[in-house]
Amino acid sequence: MKKVLLGFLLLHFSANAQLKAVTYKDANQTLNGFASQPKKPNAEKSGILILPAWMGIDNHSKEVAQQLSDLGYHAFVADIYGEGNYPASTKDAGQQAGYYKNNVADYQRRIQLALNELIKSGANKDKIVVIGYCFGGTGALEAARGGMNVQGVVSFHGGLGKAEDRLVATIQPKVLVLHGADDPFVPEKEIIAFQKEMRDAKADWQMIYYAGAVHSFTNKSAGTDNSRGAAYNELADKRSFQHFLTFVKEVL
Repeated sequence: MKKVLLGFLLLHFSANAQLKAVTYKDANQTLNGFASQPKKPNAEKSGILILPAWMGIDNHSKEVAQQLSDLGYHAFVADIYGEGNYPASTKDAGQQAGYYKNNVADYQRRIQLALNELIKSGANKDKIVVIGYCFGGTGALEAARGGMNVQGVVSFHGGLGKAEDRLVATIQPKVLVLHGADDPFVPEKEIIAFQKEMRDAKADWQMIYYAGAVHSFTNKSAGTDNSRGAAYNELADKRSFQHFLTFVKEVL
């Protein structure tokens, strides 16, 4: 039993060996992110900022950071909520995520602070892509709407909406939306409004649908029951990651 436990711990440590905990601040609020350094960075020292789903930093976001650093990218996992505010339940997560969706200036500021940490870790400030999952996918779009100095943004099964009274400004970063074709949490009205926004913003945007996929299709812990509205889909997960990598190579 001890050997099995030791093997598990060693495997877990190896998988996260390149991850470094990073503490940073938003005024008096302590934030706790994770940086992942590539052993062999690409020539451009490109960086990927990762915005987690609504429960905050999880194993999935850390694994993505590790995977990207193995591919030669600097990666940073953002802490949006901050110490003392991490959700203990989906109800808490809904309240926290809802606050930032309705207070986009605060959301954009937390994203920018994480972006600063990514640059401090060694990423080229002019070679960065922001990606996000679910709630984080909404954040990736907010990075584009906020005019941040990034070359592209990618939303994995994220919310697409914004307040109707917000002005539409020109969007400079390229935009990629990876969307479950059967996602019940993103209504058709929201999709149509988003696409109109992209056209009005003169954005270079793409939207890819995955058949049979619902919300959270990259989340292995979501189960596989589509009737719940959120479920893992292995094929959509693999396809979306490849589409993301193709996009990154293009924009960087």
